[in-house]
Amino acid sequence: MLYLISTPIGNLKDFTQRAIETLKKVDLILCEDTRHSLTLLKAHEISNKLESYHKFSEKRKLSQVIEKLKDGMEIALISDAGTPLISDPGGELVEECLREEITVTAIPGPSALITALTVSGLDAGLFQFIGFLPKKKNQALLDLAMYPGTTICYESPKRLVSTLEALHDIIPNRRLAVARELTKQHEEIVRGTPREVLDRFKAREPRGEIVLLIEGDENFLDWNALPPTDHVEQLMSVYQLSKQDAVKIAAKIRGVPKSTIYKETLASFDES
Repeated sequence: MLYLISTPIGNLKDFTQRAIETLKKVDLILCEDTRHSLTLLKAHEISNKLESYHKFSEKRKLSQVIEKLKDGMEIALISDAGTPLISDPGGELVEECLREEITVTAIPGPSALITALTVSGLDAGLFQFIGFLPKKKNQALLDLAMYPGTTICYESPKRLVSTLEALHDIIPNRRLAVARELTKQHEEIVRGTPREVLDRFKAREPRGEIVLLIEGDENFLDWNALPPTDHVEQLMSVYQLSKQDAVKIAAKIRGVPKSTIYKETLASFDES
């Protein structure tokens, strides 16, 4: 049997009794970093055998782990923090276990994305998780801006400011939350518009693990059906923007120069 066991995302006390008991009884514990996991296991007096299993070794070790499971071993998979498979390795292992009819069970516990959502103040009834934002993120941000519910993603401290700047260009009036170092000593939740949150992190460089949450809007415009002039007018009306800001955002969303939008809107106003 394969056990997927959630581990604390910061505070070592956030570990379920069932998780501890299971880790004490299994034959082998697979983890991303043995040095990191050893600290957690020692804190809970768990001394079972550890073996590294990370994104760089998953393909190479997959068949070996499957054979051990087929031989009757009980194996636990943990990540450095939180729930396995959520932006962490293990997906291929689970798929192969299911193909081989090996039982897979989860022992739930902490998850950074859910923890962040509950304290964000944003809609928790409808949400999507997109993992880490891609390095070329502008199109991804445009896509998620049209999602009606809350979007949750992970972001690097080094890239947070540039992401907030891009969000300010695209959805300046939308609410955001940045959850940093959740459950740790320096936990911080910053809420506000992109500009308000940006001002905070420009004043003091962000550090640590970061979850970014972006408010959804069920009325966000489907611009594909709109000519540029109507798009600008709708942005001005719905989001109470100036024409200059609306043109800037429309150009960014449509992937064209601002001058193009200006020319088309001016021509339209001249005709009317």
